[in-house]
Amino acid sequence: MTNAPHLFQPLKLRSLETRNRVVISPMCQYSAHDGHMDDWHLAHLGRFAMGGAGIIFTEASAVQKSGRITHGCPGLWADSQIPGHARVAQFALRNGAIPAIQLGHAGRKGGMQRPWFGNGPLNDADTARGDMPWTPVGPSALPVAEGWPVPHELSEADIQDLIADYVSAAGRALLAGYKIAEIHGAHGYLVHSFLSPLSNKRSDKYGGDLTGRMRLALEVTEAVRTVWPTDLPLFFRTSAVDGAPEGWTLDDTVVLAGELEAIGVDVMDCSSSGIAGSATAGVARKRQPGFQVGYAERVRKDVDMTTMAVGLITHPQQAEDILAQGRADLIAIGREALVNPMWALHAAQTLGHDTVFETWPEQSGWWLAGRQKTSDFYDPEKAT
Repeated sequence: MTNAPHLFQPLKLRSLETRNRVVISPMCQYSAHDGHMDDWHLAHLGRFAMGGAGIIFTEASAVQKSGRITHGCPGLWADSQIPGHARVAQFALRNGAIPAIQLGHAGRKGGMQRPWFGNGPLNDADTARGDMPWTPVGPSALPVAEGWPVPHELSEADIQDLIADYVSAAGRALLAGYKIAEIHGAHGYLVHSFLSPLSNKRSDKYGGDLTGRMRLALEVTEAVRTVWPTDLPLFFRTSAVDGAPEGWTLDDTVVLAGELEAIGVDVMDCSSSGIAGSATAGVARKRQPGFQVGYAERVRKDVDMTTMAVGLITHPQQAEDILAQGRADLIAIGREALVNPMWALHAAQTLGHDTVFETWPEQSGWWLAGRQKTSDFYDPEKAT
C-alpha cells in the first residue's frame, strides 16, 4: 500500500486500521423521533459505507434529553435508543467502514427549530406542531443571541451529573457497536461554551482563566476515556477559533490539544466558530476550499498529534495534497458526501488507485467493470 495515494493508505488508530483516510463528518439530519434513529439514518449513513469511506460518524447524539439541538436530534441517554444505533454501526462494519459516534450536548443552543422551520429558537408555531420548548443550560446565564432563551447556569452538582451521563452514553455507544467515540467540543454547544471566554463568565473552578475554562472538557473526556476500551480510539472535535474578538484562539486550542492527548485522546478534529448563531457562524476567515486546514496543521505540528481536517474539502486531489504535505492525517467530508455518497470510491478512480472497480462493493463492482469493458458511452460532442 506504500505506493497508494496518501488518501488510500491505511491509518493505525490503536487496535483499528482504517481502509483509507476518508471520514464522513457528523451531519445533523433532524429526523429522529424522541431521540431514536430509524430507517432514514440507516439509509443515510449506510450509503457512505457502500461508498467506500474509511470512518463514518453518526451525527451528534445527545447524552441528555435536554442536550438535543432540536426535537429531531438523536440521543444515547436511554437504553431503548441503542438498537437504532446498532443497526447503523453493524451495517458499517459489514461493509468495511469503521462506525463512529459523536457524543454531545447542545447546551444553550438546545431547543432550536429544525432548519426548515427557521433555525431559530422554538416559538408558538413549533409548539402547535408538537415541538415543545425546554430550558437550555450553559456555563453562565447568557443567551446565545438576542431573542433566545436564557439558559440555566449549571451548578457544580449539575456538572457531575452531566459527566456521569457522558459516561453512560459512551457505554451505550460501545454496546451498539461503535468503534470510535468523539467528544463534541465545538460549534457553540455545551463543552465549547465552557471553553470560550465569550460565553463562560463563571467565577468557580469551571470558569475564569484558561485552566478553569478547560476543566469541563478535560473532565468529560477523561471520564469517557476510562470507560472507552483502551484498544479503541477517542476523538475530540474542537472549534479551533471563535472568530470573534477576545474569544477562544488557536493558541488556546494548542494548549487544550496537549492536555487532551495526555489523557488519551487520539485525534483532534479541527473545525471552527459557532459560539453564537448557527453551528459554524462567525468563521474567522473567508469560506474557501480548505479554509480550516491550517488549524489541523498547527495542532499536528505543535502537539505532534494526529489530526483531522474538515471544511470545504471537495476534490480528491485537494484531499491528497493536504495529506501529502503533512497538514493532517484524516480528511473529513461532509456536504460533498451528500452530493456524492460514493465520493471515496470516485476519489480512488480520480487518483488512479482503482480504475477497474475492485474496491467497489462486489454487488455493483462486477457489473460496472463489465460495463466499462464492453460499452461505448454517450459523447455529447458526437451527438447529432
